[in-house]
Amino acid sequence: MSRIANNPVVIPGGVDINIDGQLVTVKGGKGELSHEIHSLVNMEREDNSLRFKSLDESKSANALAGTTRAIIQNIVTGVSEGFERKLTIVGVGYRAQVQGNILNLTLGFSHPVNFEIPEGIIVETPSQTEVVVRGIDKQKVGQVAAEIRAYRPPEPYKGKGVRYADEHIIRKEAKKS
Repeated sequence: MSRIANNPVVIPGGVDINIDGQLVTVKGGKGELSHEIHSLVNMEREDNSLRFKSLDESKSANALAGTTRAIIQNIVTGVSEGFERKLTIVGVGYRAQVQGNILNLTLGFSHPVNFEIPEGIIVETPSQTEVVVRGIDKQKVGQVAAEIRAYRPPEPYKGKGVRYADEHIIRKEAKKS
């Protein structure tokens, strides 16, 4: 049995869960998300918690039970608290600003980079060198942050580029003559 699937998902106050067959819909203060549970996973509701079990003892069923539990936990956390990812832009003349539905990035290229913000994601720029990505879907928030970072990943010599706020860049020493 998966060790992750053994832990119950605790449902906080203000979060409503609707189970319709294999489809789980979670509503909270920040929004609504749904997920279809695999047929090899059984979900049981007990008071204010959810428990997951695999229907057979195969390795894939155990893995799916743990994965499903983690996804439902992320959905419950997302609709109640939300997720955010902070990015920092390092480099002379590198900056970002949000204009409507587009994030304008100046990253040292001969042209500005315009990133279209997907639906369900909020991007803010508290300063010209900070970008905050917020949303209720953890996967979508992480994907958008990774796409923004991919335009100019941090380089190892001067550390210039777009990096996560909690990311540590290992710097290399320059060539010596």
